Amino acid sequence: MPKAKQTGTLKAQPKKNPSKAPKPKRELTPAEKENQRLKMEAAQALGLWDKVKEEGWGALTAAESGRVGGWMTRVRFQAKRDGQNAAIPKT
Repeated sequence: MPKAKQTGTLKAQPKKNPSKAPKPKRELTPAEKENQRLKMEAAQALGLWDKVKEEGWGALTAAESGRVGGWMTRVRFQAKRDGQNAAIPKT
């Protein structure tokens, strides 16, 4: 019985072009700017703004992020209900 061909061992492949520069940031659309403004407003209202300013958005726990998102949703819903559709960003 012939021996089975051995294939190469698994080796970590080096990343292609590790010195590649990051993409330049693109300009935000008006809807994205409104989302950012609303998100900052939510963080301030919930007392999380100091933490965000010092450590960034990634420092928030899942519960804190959920509260920010819930606050934003509530504000959007109230604005829509009150007929202020111009203030609601379309995503």
